[in-house]
Formats: sequence, C-alpha cells, structure tokens
Amino acid sequence: MSLKVDLKHTSWIPVEKDSDFPIQNLPFGVFKTDTLSPRVGVAIGKKIVDLKTLSVLGYLKNLPFTTEDFDTDYLNSMMLKGKKDVGELRLRIYKLLLSDFPDLRDNDNHVSQVLVEQDEAEMLLPIDTRDYTDFYSSEQHAYNVGCLFRDPKNALLPNWKHIPVGYHGRASSIIVSGQPIYRPKGQMKPPTTEVPVFGPSKLLDFELETVFFTFQGKPLGEPITTAEADDYIFGMALFNDWSARDIQGWEYVPLGPFLGKNFASSVSPWIVTLDALEFFRIPGPKQEPKILPYLEYEGNKHIDINLEVLIQPEGGKENLVGKSNFKYMYWNMNQQLAHHTVNGCNINVGDAMGSGTISGPNEGQYGSMLETSWKGTKPFKLSDGTTRTFIQDGDTVIMRGYCEKDGLRIGFGEVSTKVLPAK
Repeated sequence: MSLKVDLKHTSWIPVEKDSDFPIQNLPFGVFKTDTLSPRVGVAIGKKIVDLKTLSVLGYLKNLPFTTEDFDTDYLNSMMLKGKKDVGELRLRIYKLLLSDFPDLRDNDNHVSQVLVEQDEAEMLLPIDTRDYTDFYSSEQHAYNVGCLFRDPKNALLPNWKHIPVGYHGRASSIIVSGQPIYRPKGQMKPPTTEVPVFGPSKLLDFELETVFFTFQGKPLGEPITTAEADDYIFGMALFNDWSARDIQGWEYVPLGPFLGKNFASSVSPWIVTLDALEFFRIPGPKQEPKILPYLEYEGNKHIDINLEVLIQPEGGKENLVGKSNFKYMYWNMNQQLAHHTVNGCNINVGDAMGSGTISGPNEGQYGSMLETSWKGTKPFKLSDGTTRTFIQDGDTVIMRGYCEKDGLRIGFGEVSTKVLPAK
C-alpha cells in the first residue's frame, strides 16, 4: 500500500471534517502527560498515537527503530534513520489506523494504551536544533520593507533575485508554542535623539513564517542539489520569528540582525512531513533574471499552504490581522537548501530553516505588523476598539496554517505566544 494521498481512506479513529490531522497527515511531535514521560507521538483527529507504547506492544517490528528512538525528548533520534526509514514508519502507522485494518483496531486493551487525548497532553519542543538559518524569500515582503526604508524604485537590493538571501540565527531561543516571551531590551536610536538609548523594545513585531527541519546531510564540502533536497527535508512547521524593529534598526548595519532577532522564535509542535504535502505542490513564479544553474530545479516545488495570523489582547477575542500563503515564496525550499550548501556547508539532523516573513500582494495579506501598520502610520483596529501598530504587553499572537484541496485538509495546528512585560 502506498502512502500517496487517497481521499477515500479513512481511519477507525474519529476525525472531524475540519480537523488538521486526518489519516493522510500523521505529523510527528513530542508530548508528555501527568503519567507519561516525554515521548514521540503522531497526531490523528483529537488523539495522539504514543509511538513508544506502540513499539513496546510489538506493532513496529521489522522496522529499523528501537523503543529508545521514541522514548526521548526530541525527534532527532528517529530522524537520524533518514527519509526512507521514517517514510516506512509513517506507512506502518498509516496501515494500523486505516478503518479496514483490524490488527490494532480490534484490540481494545492495546488501543486504550496507545491513544492519548490531545487536550490531556503537553506538547514539547519537537526537535533539538543546533543550527538555525533564516531566509528572506518572499518577494512582496522584501519589496514592502524596501519601500518603507529605502526607495520604492529600488526596493529590492541588487542581489535579491540572484540568491536566496539568509542569515544564521540563534537556535537556543527557538521555543515551542504556548511558551510566553518577555519583551526584549536593547539599544535603540530614535530619530528624536542624537545618541542611542537603552530600554524595552517599543516596536515588537511578529513575522509570519514557516520552517523546515532537515535530516542528516552530507559531509562537509559536499553540496546538496535542488534535485536531492527533498531527500534531506524531514518536514515543516509554523514559525513566528519575532523581531524588535527598533533594536534591529539600530544594530543591523553593518553585520545584520542580532539582539533584535535572537530573543525568541516560536514553533508549532507538530511537524508535517513532505510526504503529507505532496498533494498540494504547485508551480512557482517565473524567476527573472535567469538564475544560475545550481539554483535551477525541475517539477513543482512550491506548496499551497494557507496562513493566517491573529492578535488576542489579554482577556479579549482573537482578531484576524492577515492572511497569506506559502505559495508567495519566490525561492523554494529546494533552492534554499541548495544555496545553503553550495559552498560546502554541512547540515545536521534537526537544523531549522526559516522561510522569512511571507506576505501576499495585497493589504490584509501581510506577514508582519511593520507592513500591516505601514511602519506605524496605519494603526490596526481590534474588535475591542483599541488599535495596534506593533505588539503590546499581554497580547497573544496566534498563527495557523493548512492546505486544502478536493475535500482534503492537511493542517499544521497553531503556534501561539503571549508577550509578557520586560524583566
């Protein structure tokens, strides 16, 4: 049986029609409960399949995994087996959950041990990331920022359409959805002062992004081509790569982002595999001027993922700030990975690659408050009557994403983060 998406397949586990997690998804994550230690799980409907227990009970025999690969705080051990073996594992879980496959379904004792309610579990940071790279690959976002800070006639810098621009970020401050952050402090240079001042950021912003995580790459000195890249990408998650615009604006010349970016990046807890996203691949934009041969690729490597970002003030309702889509990326993940390694840079299991802020072409489709409020000149009105130009203390920023086509929905869940006052 192939793992190719089949709209006819259903599970014996109930899955609501608008669920992010049908049997065709099966994303991986790490969870714990009051009685269960941290372990690897797979989401389906409102349940979690406990892979440690599934292994102990003998359902994962003849696969190259041990129980220890699932009795762990992170997905890294499982991911070290590589794309083929992880794909076989996902296929085994898929078969076990199919509505007409009785092995697990008809064993009530085992079912009660293997299934956990999602609302009874605490989701943990899924991957131990040692290296994090953030790209800058949405043309509309780059254009908007260029208009705001430079000249609209020269909004994109000369290199932007020749290379997937990126920078090396801070992996230690990647945090899981639900973990609050403190407003960062640093140096700022307001236009009204002659010298910099120090204090809490006044221009705290979200960045609507996705992130992909890698399998173990090639040895140092051996690049990964665009044709090979899919074999080195484990899966994707939602990513809020927070920015302190005032700190960043003062420090980023000459060496780029530092304290304005490294204080927190929030990730959703479920990692959706590339296998689950194949059905939603689409052609990418025509890239002009002509790109160099190492960045050329074949096939559909862009993905149609609906994205949305909301602000929920403390004690208030959610407010939709913007809707975007991953299809607005100019540079795709295969090109990003090929460029990242073309100089011989090696990647390791669990490396994180952020997309960069994803903005659509119209107002209401922007992936940051910098763009939504147009650098503070167009305040966004919330349902409680207050306005926002940037994020205030007590606000919770929520991002959600899903693919939908021919009645099939593959979702990412959400990444949600509350902002606390500066320490």
